[in-house]
Amino acid sequence: MKNHQIVRNNTHRRSTARLTVIALFAALLTATLFHAAFAQTSPALGAAGSFAVLAGTAVTCTDSTVTGDVGVWPGTAITQTNCTINGTVHAADLVAKQSYIDFLSAYNALALKPCDYTLSGDLGGVTLNQPGVYCVDAASTTTGGVLTLSGPANGIWIFKIGTSGTGALTGTNFSVVMEGGSPCNVYWWVAEAATMTDSAFQGTILAGKAITITRGTFNGDALAQAAVTMTGATVTGCGQTSQPAGSRCNQGVGNGTENCDPGNSNQGDSSRSNDELGGTPGNPGRKGGNGK
Repeated sequence: MKNHQIVRNNTHRRSTARLTVIALFAALLTATLFHAAFAQTSPALGAAGSFAVLAGTAVTCTDSTVTGDVGVWPGTAITQTNCTINGTVHAADLVAKQSYIDFLSAYNALALKPCDYTLSGDLGGVTLNQPGVYCVDAASTTTGGVLTLSGPANGIWIFKIGTSGTGALTGTNFSVVMEGGSPCNVYWWVAEAATMTDSAFQGTILAGKAITITRGTFNGDALAQAAVTMTGATVTGCGQTSQPAGSRCNQGVGNGTENCDPGNSNQGDSSRSNDELGGTPGNPGRKGGNGK
């Protein structure tokens, strides 16, 4: 009887050990995948990162406002019709040339980046909680939809639309909503052209062909191998957009919202300081901050 008991005990221990090893392996695999997705780094844009708009052939700006530098190379044409550019214009100069070369380098590097997740072509109604590399194998078309990015403030989001040479990004009444974080941490690699119409777009587009922005707002950089055309649009380059959440605000009252974390002046608790929403005690710069 004792021998049978010993055999059963040994079998139970071996079974438990196997289950423990399997559980540890699964946990390790999950942690590795999570780390790989979260640990994405921003693409190295080089000199191109200082441009709100950079095109390979031409820039056409009509009834629009651009905040940030605008450049073209090897093309030479930058056409402005009732267009305000709050930045420096670089038409086929050495700055534009180096920036375009750096843009192509970043574009080619992103083309090789492996996918963490796969999405369908319609991004409307999608909420993502985990930064990483999201791929759409073919074209992406969204009409009247909202894409919500709800991950950590410092997370890097990369969207790859199509494969090399095939796949366009099209949005009509398309909104990208950031719940924490900055549009400067969002990158869109597009195999072909990108077209935004009446949209509230967030992120930097690196397009294999042209970028067309018609009305609406565009917070990020528009970098295209062909032309960039803006009509009735408001484009705010990444160097000019609001600070990332978690960075320090200009703490004075009356400066307007800055999309940053005024909780830095309140022991890091953003719930005790709401970036000028309502003017209640606890806002930085107000007498009696933190409710004291």
